[in-house]
Amino acid sequence: MIVSFHPCFEGDCNRLCAGRLPDAGDLAFIRSADAVILPQGCSEALHRMAYEHCPHVFPDYTARFGYPGKCGQARLFREAGAAHPETVVFENADVYERHIREYGLPFSWPMVLKQDWGGEGDNVHLIPDAPALERTLRHVRACESTGQSGFLLQEYIASGNRSLRVVAIHRHMTSYWRTHDQPGRFYASLAGGARMDRNSDMGFQSLGVQAVQDFCGKTGINLAGFDLLFPETGNAPSPLFLEINYFFGRHGLGGSEAYYALLVAQICQWLSDRGLL
Repeated sequence: MIVSFHPCFEGDCNRLCAGRLPDAGDLAFIRSADAVILPQGCSEALHRMAYEHCPHVFPDYTARFGYPGKCGQARLFREAGAAHPETVVFENADVYERHIREYGLPFSWPMVLKQDWGGEGDNVHLIPDAPALERTLRHVRACESTGQSGFLLQEYIASGNRSLRVVAIHRHMTSYWRTHDQPGRFYASLAGGARMDRNSDMGFQSLGVQAVQDFCGKTGINLAGFDLLFPETGNAPSPLFLEINYFFGRHGLGGSEAYYALLVAQICQWLSDRGLL
């Protein structure tokens, strides 16, 4: 029996858990299921219940909940051996201040500051100098007063104002460049004014797709959008992992209708791979 909590995928049993915690009824169906299909926005509680009581669950969000936020992703990149810009993580601004007094700034100007939450380039700040860093840290402290804490400093990688988005949906991989000419932006989402380019530097795109495939094989991630950079300088161009977006824009996939058609097809492929369809 296939139990689906996803409103766009029809299983043998269909349930919705939006806006509530999973209950005993959900648990009973999960325990009797051969596979469980979860929504993209499922809660950690639903994901844990499914993984503890069913042998086959899609998507695999173990890494999403085990390595939360941008700080968690930086740790995941390091532990998985994925190439990424040099990064130092701080629990809060006070920890940062103590670190700086003892060790000094970890990178030369410019550098990048990323707050722990948000995707698609949100809360990412290009820091050109000391006054800009102080202004951004004041903003960080203001956020901490509301309960939002954690940030990282990262070396700045010149990349020709473009990043590569690779979307992984089970076996399917889609890649395209996002380019922009907006001064002061680290990188931009399509919604934020970037232009999509599917056709340039296909060799680099292939390298990016291969890197994501390898990373997904190590981490189990099978539904996410990955942002990669290719440095402008270097002897052997290789992609650097920037961010994992578990909620990602669909414009680059042809819009919501095309995305859901692709998602359903890949869920069916995932079930077939397990002899369940």
